[in-house]
Amino acid sequence: MISLKSPREIEAMKKSGAIIAGMHIGLRDIIKPGISSWEIEEFGRHYIESHGGIAEQIGFEGYKYATCVSINDEICHGFPRKGLILKNGDLVKVDTVVSLDGAFSDSCWSYVVGEASPEVKKLMAVTHKALYLGIDQCVIGNRIGDIGAVIQDYVEDQMGYGDVREFVGHGIGPTMHEDPNVPHYGEAGHGVRLREGMTITVEPMVNVGTWKADTSDPDGWLAKTADGSLSCQYEHTLAITKNGPQILTSQDPEFDAKYLF
Repeated sequence: MISLKSPREIEAMKKSGAIIAGMHIGLRDIIKPGISSWEIEEFGRHYIESHGGIAEQIGFEGYKYATCVSINDEICHGFPRKGLILKNGDLVKVDTVVSLDGAFSDSCWSYVVGEASPEVKKLMAVTHKALYLGIDQCVIGNRIGDIGAVIQDYVEDQMGYGDVREFVGHGIGPTMHEDPNVPHYGEAGHGVRLREGMTITVEPMVNVGTWKADTSDPDGWLAKTADGSLSCQYEHTLAITKNGPQILTSQDPEFDAKYLF
């Protein structure tokens, strides 16, 4: 079932989204060569809890951490690890879900450790643009397929990268994962029609090589690219409103100005 949110509920989600955004902004100064991915977890959990939020990933289907920290060819759901030391040029994805007074938000962001190679810079730029191309389709009357189609066309047809199929966006609130699923591939004009009050995530995962994922890791969570190529992800939580898509996890009021109201 798809739940439609009232303006009051969307405002509440914006407050939880602000906690995630603040955490991601803080990570810009934390992520550097020589730290472990566990230090990202420690910072993230402390930031969330010190701002009154609940790190909702802890305990979700047995997951033990406030964040997912995925490095280089790891697509998503990487455990924070004390022995995994970040080195110059690594591509790091940090994902978390926060609730505040029962209102949920979800956001993943990508970071480069130290100096980015041209390959990493390009991948990050393409993935970030894909996110916003998808968001621009999130208007009343469009369909879920419109979001995926525009992302797939840009990522695969125009840029020649792999557009991950195994993991998709989703509705959010009153729990972490709600209907509808929001694939980042598909056909325009197909799928659930977007309605005012829907709250969803758009979260393209883009690989330099194949779109296929290797999910054979024994921990049951970590997914890697099937060919060992780099992977990048960006994710926002947003609301479908009569004024267009409203981003609830924005880190940059100037860049996101037209999505903030």
